[in-house]
Amino acid sequence: MRVIGVVIRRLIMKLVALTQRFMQGRYGTDKLNTAILLSGLAACVLSMFIRLPLLNWLLTMGSYVLMGWAIFRSLSRNTYKRYQENRKYLRFLERIKDREHKYFDCPRCRQPVRVPRGKGKISITCPKCGEKFVKKT
Repeated sequence: MRVIGVVIRRLIMKLVALTQRFMQGRYGTDKLNTAILLSGLAACVLSMFIRLPLLNWLLTMGSYVLMGWAIFRSLSRNTYKRYQENRKYLRFLERIKDREHKYFDCPRCRQPVRVPRGKGKISITCPKCGEKFVKKT
């Protein structure tokens, strides 16, 4: 019995080393991947309760597409692009959570500018290029 335990332990260690070697240089997972996987899982669970064949099929296929996309992102070697996607997602979440400020893009340089909400029509100066523009908050 003890020999079998040692063999299994060595096999597991080899599998872990093989997985680590395979994942070297790949992106892995992040917050966007987690959100995509959870959306896919939710679509899959929801499809189990829907009795309409067309809607059931659409939800099932949608869940497969979402889960495939998450796997693609995890195994991607283009880490810079995946990092940029995650950064945009996190910035989008931050803007949704921020109820005290409104965000505008500078018309000249496209720099995001944050201004307080509820101040009416105000003149905004871009901190990057100095462009002035008027917006309603």
